[in-house]
Amino acid sequence: MSRISPPETAADLAAVAALLEMADRLGIVPLLERGEPVTVAELAVAADVPEEGMGNFLSALVAAELLVPTGVKEFRIADDFADRIYQSGYLTWSLRANQPYLQNPAAFLRDPAGAAAQYQRNGREVAVSSRWIGSQGFYPAATEAILAARPKRIVDLGAGAAGLLIDLLGRLPESSGVALDMSAGACQEAARAALAAGVGDRLEVVERPIQSVADDPAPLAGADVIHAGFVFHDIVQEGDIFDRVLRRCREALRPGGIMAITDSVPYASAERERRFSALFTYLHAGFMNVKLPPEEDWLARFRQAGFDQAQCVPHRFPGGRLFIATK
Repeated sequence: MSRISPPETAADLAAVAALLEMADRLGIVPLLERGEPVTVAELAVAADVPEEGMGNFLSALVAAELLVPTGVKEFRIADDFADRIYQSGYLTWSLRANQPYLQNPAAFLRDPAGAAAQYQRNGREVAVSSRWIGSQGFYPAATEAILAARPKRIVDLGAGAAGLLIDLLGRLPESSGVALDMSAGACQEAARAALAAGVGDRLEVVERPIQSVADDPAPLAGADVIHAGFVFHDIVQEGDIFDRVLRRCREALRPGGIMAITDSVPYASAERERRFSALFTYLHAGFMNVKLPPEEDWLARFRQAGFDQAQCVPHRFPGGRLFIATK
């Protein structure tokens, strides 16, 4: 009598992540994520590859149950496609986006500053993998808070590929947004994704570091909501600059506006969080010279910046927290 073996979880996750990374490199993930049936020809044109080759690749996605045939050379995403994207995000962020760190640990242990100057991450890879994780890991909490505010103007600092803003603008047809990021690759991806989603005319992409708003807060003007996702921990230790950015954000917000910071606390100890939080905390401390502040420190900085009140909301993302401050 034969027995059905349980799923090989690690093998499944690795295979799906690899296939989805190829789909991302081909530029077809946004078309698939719309959930509408698409043809081999449409995807081949989008990727600028031969139709036969695209057909072979899509056959692999069907075999992996990422796509479902809906007609002759026509497909739609499987019902769990969004879950697969989310799960793959952890692998691509950990193993791909942080590859320069994983491949050169000895160099960082010997000379952290010299290694950091020599080995740098690819901004686009960080942005895309973060968007995949954020789709379920931290965007839902931020999305709920922002939608409840009914904003007309949303600014996202360190927006990466602008996944959160694009989703929000799709739900708020009367709203506009500003996606600010220092990575040229991430900004290019944000502009492309916004056009593909039909919100390009309402999204302004600004290629600038967050620190620049301390002296030139023009991109913040008229905001009802200012969000920052997993980027403020990069400048929190810059002391005066970080505090000035927070104050500029408060000053720019309209009365009753909110600032929502999505970030992490160090070495979260809950069982569901502890392993990924350990990796996330160590990579930032050991390779990026970033020491994540504990929850009470985040709340104290808001109060110092003059916000009337601030609260903390846990994320699904291990170690992630949403800090919401009201003007």
